[in-house]
Amino acid sequence: MPDKELDEGKRRLLIAATGVAGGIATAATAVPFVASMLPSERAKAAGAPVEVDIAQLGPGEKLTVEWRGQPVWVLRRTKEMLDAVKADDDKVADPNSERKPAELTPEYARNEFRSIKPEVLVVVGICTHLGCSPQDKLKAGAEPFDAAWNGGFYCPCHGSLFDLAGRVYKNKPAPDNLKVPPYRFLSDTRILVGDDTRGA
Repeated sequence: MPDKELDEGKRRLLIAATGVAGGIATAATAVPFVASMLPSERAKAAGAPVEVDIAQLGPGEKLTVEWRGQPVWVLRRTKEMLDAVKADDDKVADPNSERKPAELTPEYARNEFRSIKPEVLVVVGICTHLGCSPQDKLKAGAEPFDAAWNGGFYCPCHGSLFDLAGRVYKNKPAPDNLKVPPYRFLSDTRILVGDDTRGA
C-alpha cells in the first residue's frame, strides 16, 4: 500500500513538472511570435515624419519626398503662379477647400493657396479619383486639355486637372482637391511633413 501511495505522489509530481515545463515552453514560444506582430523599425520609419530642406528649391521648382509610401510634392510658387491660382478660382470645384476639410485639408491650409506660406505648396501627389499620380504641367500656356491653361497638374489616366494650389477643376473625374498632409515649418527653409503639432 505505501508503494502505491508513493507511485501516486510521483505521478502528481511528474504531471505538475510537465505542466510547468509546458507553460514555460509555451511562453518562450509566444514571446517571439507576439514580438513579430509589432511594427518593424522599417514600418515605424515609413510612418514617421519626414524633414524636407527647401533651401535649394528655386522659384517655380518642385521636389518630391516620400511619406508613408506616398509622394509628397513641395512647390515653391512664383508671384505669377500665385496670380494664376487667383485666376483659377472660377474654374475649380472647391476653391476654399470646404469639402471634407478635416480629411483633405488641415485648418491652416484652408485658404485660397492651400498652404501655410503662400509661396510654398505641400500636397500629396496622388489623384483623388483612382490614385494615379498626376503629371507636372506647371507652365502656363495652351495645352491639348485646356487652351487657357494657367499651370498645375494633369492626370492623364482619366483627364483630371488640378491648379497650382492642388484644387480640382470643375466637371472632372477627381471628386476632391489633392490632399494637404500635416506639416509645419521648422525654419524658413525646413519643413516637417507628417507632423503639424506645435511645441508649448
